[in-house]
Amino acid sequence: MPVNPNDPRVKRTRQLMMIAFMELLEQKKNIYSISIQDITNQATVNRATFYSHFDDKNAFLECWMREKFVMIMKDKLPDLRITGMNSLQIVIQTVFEFLIRFRQYMTPGDNQFEPLFEIAMHKELKQLLLRWLKDEHHASISEEMLETTALVISWGIFGTALQWSRNPQRRSVSLMVREVVEVVAAAVAPVMADAESL
Repeated sequence: MPVNPNDPRVKRTRQLMMIAFMELLEQKKNIYSISIQDITNQATVNRATFYSHFDDKNAFLECWMREKFVMIMKDKLPDLRITGMNSLQIVIQTVFEFLIRFRQYMTPGDNQFEPLFEIAMHKELKQLLLRWLKDEHHASISEEMLETTALVISWGIFGTALQWSRNPQRRSVSLMVREVVEVVAAAVAPVMADAESL
């Protein structure tokens, strides 16, 4: 039976496992060598408890990455809401900085997990952008169009940051962020124009 993620006991147990994983990561310095057994031993919970929260190690890692990404984003944007171009720039800058930091901690053996982590980060970014678009849009714009806009913009931001993080020496992060903000502002202009025309 699936657990209720909003239950305080469930949150505490998950937090124990996340902390245990971070401690193991500090010791072992790579992700691939950390087993589910290692996590449950370190967190002092049994394997059945782990499997009541997560289907497998990949599901755990996706949750860990999403939480880590949201935590970093909350440091820069406490209410996790985009309210204009300044906060949009903060979000984009955070994505760029997070990816470059993330890449520094990946070992060659951890490369297998990269797509999983990228999907987890992208999901959070898309949700953040979708909330913003829903807050700002005009009623005449359909839900589907807002979803598509958030999807395109989130991949534009994330894909650019990902590509840049593979060779960051070529251009500065501030220049990249400035250019991406300009492109995103142009992309959302029709949605904002409808909202402002009321």
